[in-house]
Amino acid sequence: MSLTVAFQMDPIKQIQVAGDSTYRLMVEAQERGHRLLEYQPRHLSYVDGRVVAEARDVTVTPGGESHFKAGHRGMVDLGRETDVVWMRQDPPFDIGYITATYLLERVQGEALVLNDPRAVRDAPEKLMVLDFADYMPPTLITRSLPQVREFHDEYGDIVIKPLHGKAGEGVFRVRDDGANLAALVEMFQSLGDEPFIVQAFLPAVTAGDKRIILVDGEPIGAINRLPGKGEIRSNLAAGGRAEKVGLTVREQEICDALAPTLKDNGLLFVGIDVIGGMLTEINVTSPTGIVALDKFDGINSAAAIWDAVETRLALAEQ
Repeated sequence: MSLTVAFQMDPIKQIQVAGDSTYRLMVEAQERGHRLLEYQPRHLSYVDGRVVAEARDVTVTPGGESHFKAGHRGMVDLGRETDVVWMRQDPPFDIGYITATYLLERVQGEALVLNDPRAVRDAPEKLMVLDFADYMPPTLITRSLPQVREFHDEYGDIVIKPLHGKAGEGVFRVRDDGANLAALVEMFQSLGDEPFIVQAFLPAVTAGDKRIILVDGEPIGAINRLPGKGEIRSNLAAGGRAEKVGLTVREQEICDALAPTLKDNGLLFVGIDVIGGMLTEINVTSPTGIVALDKFDGINSAAAIWDAVETRLALAEQ
């Protein structure tokens, strides 16, 4: 099966190849004989009833002087000229991101768009998780200072963070004394009209924030992300470090609970975050972590993902 695969992604020239999951997906696709196209969200258009992108052929060159070679950009009809479109640009999950999901939704059915754009739009990382509240830490979503004070009075040690943030950006801990609570809430209120998220602090974060990778609803492995010195954030982009880890019974239970929803909604490549047995996020926009997982477990996560993609395409042709 030789496919034409388009990657809607951040600028390929700027990605950090050593740990980038999108690049790993591209390498695996190329090794399978698939043609690779690359474009950025700004290259996406709706023209004469069709969704098109100013895309270019790209060859990935791991270990070379440059990590890719690219041709000239040309207009590509994503529905008629590709088999798979990967939506892999990083958040923020802003109106530009949402608009891209509306456009790519018009391609779904002609090409296979992953993750499904409608599901991505309906499932921002810190909101989809609310459907599985039994597995979550105590959580408040609000813009109200009195509500945050009441929450803090109940739980004592809390975390405040943006509702649509990424990579651990803008995450603040407020301890029992409540120092800076009002100032932090005022800061979040000043950033825009959207609410922010408040959760009970989980002391287990010092032992790590586990990223579990699921492919078509099934867990293929996990990494444990440990916060750096003086940090509560364990995101690798925020200075955390990864270590090898397995799944607990509780974590397998969480995965089993998520599986039907992920499969039914076309969320083929997902990363969930679990701290001390508590589910904190379901990452569907541009999940990461497969490079570290492969390093620790000696597996090929990208191959598992592409096997699932090719199986879906084969079933669609029957």
